[in-house]
Amino acid sequence: MRKQLFVAGLLFLSMSVVSDQCSMAQSSSPRPAQSASVQGTVRSQWHCPADSVSHKLDVGDVPDHSYSISQGKCNITPKDGSLTEKSAATTEFDETWKDSYRFHGRANVTLENGDKVFYVYEGYAKDLSKPPVESWQITGGTGKYQGIKGSGSCAGKTNADSTSDWTCTGTYSLKK
Repeated sequence: MRKQLFVAGLLFLSMSVVSDQCSMAQSSSPRPAQSASVQGTVRSQWHCPADSVSHKLDVGDVPDHSYSISQGKCNITPKDGSLTEKSAATTEFDETWKDSYRFHGRANVTLENGDKVFYVYEGYAKDLSKPPVESWQITGGTGKYQGIKGSGSCAGKTNADSTSDWTCTGTYSLKK
C-alpha cells in the first residue's frame, strides 16, 4: 500500500511539474505581433453638379412613383479630416414615391495622392422639401489605402439648379 501511494504521489508530482513547465513555456513564448492600424477621420464638403447620365422610369402603379438610375461626378473639399478626398464618380439608384425618395449607390473617390477609396451609400428623404440623410461605408481602396474600412453619414440638400451639396463626416481605419 505504501508503495502504491508513493508511486501515485510521484505521478501526481511529475504531472504537476510538466503542467507548470508547459504554462511557463506558453507564457514566455513570444505573442504574434498585432498588426497596427491607423485611425482617421473623414470631414468633407461635396458639391455635385447635375448628373451627367440619368434615366427615369415611371412605375405606373400610382402617380408620382418612379425609379431612376444616374451617374455623375462630385468635387470634394476636405475639411479638418485626415482623408484628403478630391473628387468622386457616383452611380446611384433612386425610388421616388410621391413626396419621398430612397436612394443607394457607390462612389469611387479619388484622393489628392491619386489613390482611390470606394464607398457604398444609402439614404432617404421623407419629404422632398427637406434635406436627405445618408449613411455610408468605405469598402476598400487602392495603393496606400488598400484594405481601408470606415463609416459615417452625410447631410445634404438638392438645389433648384439640380446640383447638390453634402457635408460628410465619419471615421476610418487602415491596417499598416
